[in-house]
Amino acid sequence: MQVKSLIIPDTEFSFEFVRSPGAGGQNVNKVNSKAVLHWSLINSSSLPEAVRQRFIARWPKRITVTGDIVLTSSRFRDQLRNKEDVLEKLAEMLLEVLTPPKLRKKTKPSRGAKERRLNEKKIRSETKSRRQRVDY
Repeated sequence: MQVKSLIIPDTEFSFEFVRSPGAGGQNVNKVNSKAVLHWSLINSSSLPEAVRQRFIARWPKRITVTGDIVLTSSRFRDQLRNKEDVLEKLAEMLLEVLTPPKLRKKTKPSRGAKERRLNEKKIRSETKSRRQRVDY
């Protein structure tokens, strides 16, 4: 599988096909069309360490205790399309964590913004002070 500049050999993936859940009549009761992908994220040599850490941070609940990621697909009625679909899901997940997030540059509010804020506070304060009871 290839995602942008990342290439993961197919030997790292293991697929399992099981019966799909839900309604579907005789076909769903006889055919194992649901695709289950198992990929050892921790032991993958083709994944850079930074990407691995971002993946673990982004989807901690998708990773098993042994460090595997398990994805399923039962959208289609045949194994091949479900297998392709589960690989597309993994590719989308990897694309999301492939590029590192941009670091935030600290900025200060401009002088005009500070003055506007203080002016708005002053106006609001005057409005509230006019609502109070007056002592004669």
